[in-house]
Amino acid sequence: MDRLLVTGGRRLSGSVRLSGAKNSALKLMAASLLAEGTTVIDNVPRIVDCLTMGEVLEHLGARTEWNGSTLTIDTSGARGVETPYELVRKMRASIVVLGPLLARYRTARVAMPGGCNIGSRKIDLHVKGFERMGVEFSSKHGYLEATAPDLHGAFVTLDFPSVGATENLLMAAVGATGRTVIENAAREPEIQDLASMLIEMGAKIDGAGRTAIEVEGVNDFEPVRHRTIPDRIEASTFAMAACVTAGDIVLEDARADHLELVLDKLDDAGAVIEATERSIRISMDDRPLAVDLVTLPYPGFPTDLQPQMMALLSVVRGTSIITENVFESRFMFVDELNRMGADIRTEGHHAVIRGVERLSAAPVRSLDIRAGAAMIIAALAADGTTEVFDLYHVDRGYEDFDGRLAALGADVRREREPSLVGRA
Repeated sequence: MDRLLVTGGRRLSGSVRLSGAKNSALKLMAASLLAEGTTVIDNVPRIVDCLTMGEVLEHLGARTEWNGSTLTIDTSGARGVETPYELVRKMRASIVVLGPLLARYRTARVAMPGGCNIGSRKIDLHVKGFERMGVEFSSKHGYLEATAPDLHGAFVTLDFPSVGATENLLMAAVGATGRTVIENAAREPEIQDLASMLIEMGAKIDGAGRTAIEVEGVNDFEPVRHRTIPDRIEASTFAMAACVTAGDIVLEDARADHLELVLDKLDDAGAVIEATERSIRISMDDRPLAVDLVTLPYPGFPTDLQPQMMALLSVVRGTSIITENVFESRFMFVDELNRMGADIRTEGHHAVIRGVERLSAAPVRSLDIRAGAAMIIAALAADGTTEVFDLYHVDRGYEDFDGRLAALGADVRREREPSLVGRA
């Protein structure tokens, strides 16, 4: 495993080009299974999760080839319907192959998902929705077995606007017989990106980006070439790194229309923001100000940015309150921030952050993708050199994060974690 050594106190400046959205690219890759032939997806981040999804597709019989950030997927030989535990346990997003497999083959066998341990993220919503569409399930030896000889359209209301459930049901519905309506659907830009690619492939979809999505099933899909949208979570992470270091950076390819509430909160914290159609410039001249926020499904403040924002708020002037409404265990990383001198207290879904003037270096862990990014942001604002362990979590979600921070002026160095073998 690698660790990152971060020496704080360096101001970030310059420009950084964003990667494609992780949370979109993974689903676009899964959607390629619907069509026989060669699909090309541009702007795919070379991160661990996308490489793992590539392995999932290859296990199903597809062939994948990378050329920079362009991924070519040939599904001509795809015949498999089972995803193995050793791959699915690494990344819960691989459960979304269930939808396209059911649409194309009417059967699938998928290992129960793993991924980040940030609270209850069961797939009950997926299963209930599929059952409405005629899918029959059984669970054996840690695998979910699904059959749907009569996959048909249905009216499905989600108890919660789950992104994964919306995507999975959408990819099954496009190949089902008849009309499907998904009520209380997720509205994230990544949902809209997936729907755009599916429509290019021949699907009939109306309402992506709204609370009700209507789908008319079709029989055939064509392979396409599609470009992944820029990663709004990565953009916001770099923006918060700029703010915590009193920096000035340009986020190339960023889309302000995907980041309205996040940018509003950073503006409230004192950031200067200049947005164009193709970029966002963000700078901070002084110590940030306290702000309160509540995480909610899109267009609310993203739970995937709550840890990074908490790292920023740990050094503001004043006291902030964060309410986490999406994942009940998302505050697990707070102890790591407090090890660096932050003053954070949690109670249930609420965190009270009393800003301190300066954090101090300490050895800390990356507990998940976004918590790992938060620890690096905190380290940029700390006195001394912070050791961030378990860096593989960050590598799952950010492409060359440390390299791009270094290009912006950060003092970061990646090393192999020291072995404990042979120590007394």
